[in-house]
Amino acid sequence: MKNIDSSTHVRGESVYLDDIPVIRGTLFGAAFGSPIAHGILKSLDLTAAEAMPGVVRILTYKDVTGENQIGGIVPDEPLLAEHHVHYCGMPIAFILAETDEEAHAAIKKITVDIDPLPVITDPREAQARGDLIVGARTFRLGDVATAWEQCAHVFEGTADTNGQEHLYIETQGAYAVPQENNGIKLYSSTQGPTAVQRAVSRSLGLPMHQIDVDVTRLGGGFGGKEDQANMWAALCALAAHVLKRPVKYALNRIEDMAMTGKRHPYSSDFKIGLDADLTIIAYEATFYQNAGAAADLSPAVLERTLFHCTNSYFIPNVTAIAYCCRTNLPPNTAFRGFGGPQGMFVIEAAIAKAAYSLGIDAAVIQAKNLNQTGDEFPYGQKAESEARACWDKAVTTYKVDMRRSQIADFNAANILYKKGVALMPVCFGISFTNTRMNQARALVHVYTDGSVGVSTGAVEMGQGVNTKMVQVAAQVFSILPERIKIQSTSTYRIANTSPSAASATADLNGRAVQIACTDILNRLKAVAAQELHTDEAAITLKDEWVYVGDQCTDYTWQRLVLAAYGRRISLSEHAHYATPVIHFDPVTGKGHPFAYHVYGTAVVEVTIDCVRGTYETDAVNVVHDFGASMNPLIDRGQIEGGIVQGIGWMTLEEVIYDKAGRLRSNALSTYKVPDIYSVPKEITIEFLQTQTDNLAIFRSKAVGEPPLMYGIGAYFALRNAIRAFNPSATIPFDAPMTPEKVLLALYDTISAPAALPLTNDKIATDLAVNS
Repeated sequence: MKNIDSSTHVRGESVYLDDIPVIRGTLFGAAFGSPIAHGILKSLDLTAAEAMPGVVRILTYKDVTGENQIGGIVPDEPLLAEHHVHYCGMPIAFILAETDEEAHAAIKKITVDIDPLPVITDPREAQARGDLIVGARTFRLGDVATAWEQCAHVFEGTADTNGQEHLYIETQGAYAVPQENNGIKLYSSTQGPTAVQRAVSRSLGLPMHQIDVDVTRLGGGFGGKEDQANMWAALCALAAHVLKRPVKYALNRIEDMAMTGKRHPYSSDFKIGLDADLTIIAYEATFYQNAGAAADLSPAVLERTLFHCTNSYFIPNVTAIAYCCRTNLPPNTAFRGFGGPQGMFVIEAAIAKAAYSLGIDAAVIQAKNLNQTGDEFPYGQKAESEARACWDKAVTTYKVDMRRSQIADFNAANILYKKGVALMPVCFGISFTNTRMNQARALVHVYTDGSVGVSTGAVEMGQGVNTKMVQVAAQVFSILPERIKIQSTSTYRIANTSPSAASATADLNGRAVQIACTDILNRLKAVAAQELHTDEAAITLKDEWVYVGDQCTDYTWQRLVLAAYGRRISLSEHAHYATPVIHFDPVTGKGHPFAYHVYGTAVVEVTIDCVRGTYETDAVNVVHDFGASMNPLIDRGQIEGGIVQGIGWMTLEEVIYDKAGRLRSNALSTYKVPDIYSVPKEITIEFLQTQTDNLAIFRSKAVGEPPLMYGIGAYFALRNAIRAFNPSATIPFDAPMTPEKVLLALYDTISAPAALPLTNDKIATDLAVNS
């Protein structure tokens, strides 16, 4: 089945925030952000800005009608700065004007006096000073302290990963429209409608039922709109509430990049111990998370890092400690993978260091230690593993041994170009790790003409969740998908929604739709049995016809619906689903937090230009554990997108803040994302066919986040290619592996390149072959 949005997307008819017709009298907002990263706010002069043409009002914290606070997990983030500023771009004032241009022009007329305070951008420095947002978290398994004695080999090191800009095509934004009796209708580009509703309720001092948050779709989210949409929605809602006029604010790209948080940078230490047979006996990791200036979702992201600190491997003795460090950067936030990729990178770095030190390929250690069904994760859950199946199928299907031989031949024959290959196994848990968030509701109406309306808490942001909701309803009712319409996501129709995140959206909301449709279907079957004078157990619906046993009757779907309506049978259902089995105790760090795990293995091959330091990703070949995919077309698209986004994080995308906390990579001229020339030349995806039951909707496992981690393989493939050119190169585990870092590593020592026979003929031959 095609994505139901395909037609309107291609025609430019899909409705996003900026496509909503603007109501007459709408004001346009613009936020004035702090020009420095940390300081005491002494004075704010709005006089010149207020006199600018078109300016109607400028709001500060004094105008907040409720609580000046939007922090969710930790109440540490004011809507508008009061006496201190904690990061560059922290909103201090909100300008309302008749046009967007006039609002932004007024920003330049605001003057502010701030006494600067010390600026911290390094999480290790923050931890050393005790600047933690929450207390340290620790996961333990076995006894690491005594396990080192069993190790024949022990290696230690550090591993750093940088941030990543979400760069959704549609920037953050909201449109607030006052309603009667102090109500607010709020159109928000958010992954979490209820989170926005809750933040606005708090800021305005209104009960949640006064605020209707409505979302048709997003132009991308990737986690960046899970909580960070709250601020912009709350500012617009506050202004609409105070001025009784509609207010719209859609950030421009420069504002969005400067004022919003990114993927969390991490600095980490590791220690790994192996026995003589290369079995990993012990593993220690310490993670220093750069949370930014406020909590946002950082404590939850930190916990997910611990959950995935051993990736696909079983290690009997583990101690993992994580610090949530407060710095003077914009509050970092959710990003596809939600802390899991940062944890996985460190264990892969530890294995790579051990392998290099022992003179073997990392894949030898990886394959030796893959987890098996029944193995225990550090958080207590037992694995139902497909790790070995994915690995073995990848090695066989993609002829890894032969490719290694071919790469060795290529490298021996080429001086200016070198190839590298790496395998990247992935094990990613599916569920919100905050157990109470694993619930969803769906409202289904069957109309008397046989058409069906479905409302859920799922937010469509390009991942195809609405298409899957149509598939669920169509399959349960056995009707044409064309009969079904997915309504916008509204907090008035579906209350208390969990955000569309954690790769759990289709599972949670799809299960709720399934329950609602099944309840209606059972009532329809009872009506059919009465109409046809037969047992209810004999009734089935197939392709819009009613069957008694194997015999098709003259009752169509529509006739049956009308018969039910005539008998005054309810054709509507509001259903609730809560994931069974899962539980987790954050105090003990033990439980069964995930409904299931997604497994996979990627084979990543790269080629480096050893003169320039540039590189290409030749191929990413994947075996992925889909379960039983309900929409292979959408799922393949999600995996391809995730792979490219992961490769971008590991290679090109470099977030740079200076020591003063100012973002230097603040535009697409200074922040590089993968384009058509830098994506892999080849991406192939093989389905792992399994019959294992799981808690996914129709056994179709989640594909949102797990594929991103395949991109980590590109980093280690590049390391292998560098070592093919310069075997003695010192390459710190510091992602992303930009071309500059590649070039420095290629020529890390003078002796390596100087010893190469770089004759003119050889260079000419290499250039001709590889041009």
